[in-house]
Amino acid sequence: MKSEANPDKRGRKSALNDIYQPCPVERGMRLIGGKWTSSVIYHLKDGPVRFNELCRQLSGASRKMIDQRLKELEQTNIVKRTVLAERPIAVSYELTEFGYTALEVLEPIREWTERHEL
Repeated sequence: MKSEANPDKRGRKSALNDIYQPCPVERGMRLIGGKWTSSVIYHLKDGPVRFNELCRQLSGASRKMIDQRLKELEQTNIVKRTVLAERPIAVSYELTEFGYTALEVLEPIREWTERHEL
């Protein structure tokens, strides 16, 4: 199988550049493998959740950490942010259609963890 040549930073095409591309597992882990990221996704599985409620559910994470993860997930189209009220500000988060596909990975991990009592 012949690989497509990817251009380097200077626009040169070389098949050698392909060896520096992360494997599919690494690319997936970059999306959902960060600290608290998968927990945020999992807590949104049943529908929209307000920010404060999500903070209560993830009591071990700081509000700043949760906010950072939500922003990252919003940028990657895994989570949708909805402003419910301007004053006082009320925001809810929910999984996008793409975000729900992450549960196809996370649910087997949950089952594996429970099965092995980890």
